[in-house]
Amino acid sequence: MANAGVQLLGFTLAFFGFIGTIASTVMVEWKASSYTGDNIITAQALYEGLWKSCASQSTGQIQCKIYDSLLQLPGIVQGTRGLMIGSILLSFISMIVAVVGMKCTTCMSEQPAQKDKVALAGGVIFMIAGLLALVGTSWYGHRIAQDFYNPHTPTNSRFEFGSAMYVGWGAACLCLIGGGFLCCNCSGNSSSRKAPRYPPSNTATGKDYV
Repeated sequence: MANAGVQLLGFTLAFFGFIGTIASTVMVEWKASSYTGDNIITAQALYEGLWKSCASQSTGQIQCKIYDSLLQLPGIVQGTRGLMIGSILLSFISMIVAVVGMKCTTCMSEQPAQKDKVALAGGVIFMIAGLLALVGTSWYGHRIAQDFYNPHTPTNSRFEFGSAMYVGWGAACLCLIGGGFLCCNCSGNSSSRKAPRYPPSNTATGKDYV
């Protein structure tokens, strides 16, 4: 039951990471306009995401524009799109694989050894998905920081980390931790199978009895 609980905990964490990755990819606040220097007092706030950019006016009106051309986008946006979409697809596949291999399901119940291997595969795929999301968000964040500290960047054109960045980092960590729990479950099973191989201790008592 303990191993089944660890599997369920790992799957739950990874599932929340999967939801967070989708939310981060869809959100528009990947980078937000910075209020530094002469840009402290401004009539609007600018936000840019992977799919569109938005401008929030001081009156409360928000205007968004979807990117027109894919080929005209910067390479950082295209690369981050690919990494995040790849993470979502791998997380979806790993969810299906992990459900088949978990002890709380009846799939492959007559083959426990193969079932553990399937759960291990699901955990590995979850960790790969989390790594892709972590690379995508970190790469995009590095570019934001690089442009922010670039002295040639105008003050009113500098951006800071948006809320989508923090959601993506948290989702990536959940996928990595959840996949790690699914992978660590197999080590406990192997040690429990080796325990009955030790010789019984009642042989010595048989020799003393006359």
